[in-house]
Amino acid sequence: MRKLAKFSLIFLSLAALLLVLAVACEDEEEEEVTPTGSPAATVTESPTPTGVSTGITDEKIILGSHFAQSGTYGAAFAPVLAGLEAYFRYVNAEEGGVCGREIDFRAEDDQYDPARAVEAVRKLVEEDEVFAIVAGLGTAAHSAVWEDLNEKGIPDLWIMTGAHKWAADVEAHPWSVAILPDYFVAGSITGKYISENLPGKNVGVLYQNDDFGQDHVDGLKHGLDPTKNEVVSEQSYESTAVDIRSQVNNLKNAGAEVVLGACIPGHCAQLVKTKQQLDWDVQVFMSYVNSDAAMFAYAPPTAMEGVITLQANKMYDWTDDPAVAEHHRIMSEYGDLPPGNYTIVGQVAGELTIDALSRTCDNLTRQGLLDAVHDFENYQSELSLPGVTLDLSPTDHLGFEAMRMLQATLVDGKGKWEYFGDVISFEQEE
Repeated sequence: MRKLAKFSLIFLSLAALLLVLAVACEDEEEEEVTPTGSPAATVTESPTPTGVSTGITDEKIILGSHFAQSGTYGAAFAPVLAGLEAYFRYVNAEEGGVCGREIDFRAEDDQYDPARAVEAVRKLVEEDEVFAIVAGLGTAAHSAVWEDLNEKGIPDLWIMTGAHKWAADVEAHPWSVAILPDYFVAGSITGKYISENLPGKNVGVLYQNDDFGQDHVDGLKHGLDPTKNEVVSEQSYESTAVDIRSQVNNLKNAGAEVVLGACIPGHCAQLVKTKQQLDWDVQVFMSYVNSDAAMFAYAPPTAMEGVITLQANKMYDWTDDPAVAEHHRIMSEYGDLPPGNYTIVGQVAGELTIDALSRTCDNLTRQGLLDAVHDFENYQSELSLPGVTLDLSPTDHLGFEAMRMLQATLVDGKGKWEYFGDVISFEQEE
């Protein structure tokens, strides 16, 4: 059974926002300093740093990311990158940057491919000499680079994947910090919900054959009450698979009445489209990585209707909310894509980055940045749901620890995600 240090129960290794212990920095890049823990604020003056770090000039702070921007997965996750880039442009244009410097953000296309991710990060680190890596996306892709980033002492912030392993061994990977909730926990919450609300139903799971998929499967089994629900079929597929209809057919033939899709948008879209073609009456749950309005373009809204997932942020169409309205303005003036739930995720990552940097203006070193991240306490993004906060310290690397159920509905023939129930705190999941 998995355990979690913070709660001394099942979630010892949760990987939502791993935040790091101080590690000796590279001598040629940084000198050891004592963090000041200054409060968060945008600083437009340029104080003299007590250390020197790669990626910092008098005018710029150079940040980088590896991100799927083309190929099969480029379109699916492009909005996350668009939200992040738009927020950095907004900060540069309207806030004068941070610490008296502009953010110079460079995203390299890895096409969701591990080998390309390695080359992208090599370029960012060795040629562009970035200060930190921000929002590297994809479990398989980031798995290929995080060991190297930790060995080199390069901040690896707000990893865009909830793989369980990011926080499983903080001592061995002190520089890596995830932003998304742990897939194991999300799977566990889903399993618990199924046993409480759909007892007696046979359960099947369709999962990507890597850490992303396996974490969901492990969590689902942990959350399910075996006296109420039986897992009758587990169907895996490779991330490069073009057609997964045979796996969906296997789930139906095994008698699954509830299915968890531990898949990313393209494959989860195939799941619900095939389910509709088979006229299969089954309750579908999906990983929260699908909780964007774009899913209604990948699959017919009628096929998506009733699908349940999880989310932690406000919906992009809550335009009466001031924070969401401001996000729309930022995307309109500085973004390359229209606002959506994914662009909100990108902006939240940008907010965290700017907040951490603003606490580091008198110590613009890599170690200073991570020391500042440790000071996050009761952090509440205005774009997150009330009650979804961030508390970090050198001994607590867990980040956002609450989510809410989200269901796909039909409104005037169009698909729409709508919340139901209360915010579920991971802390309460036992």
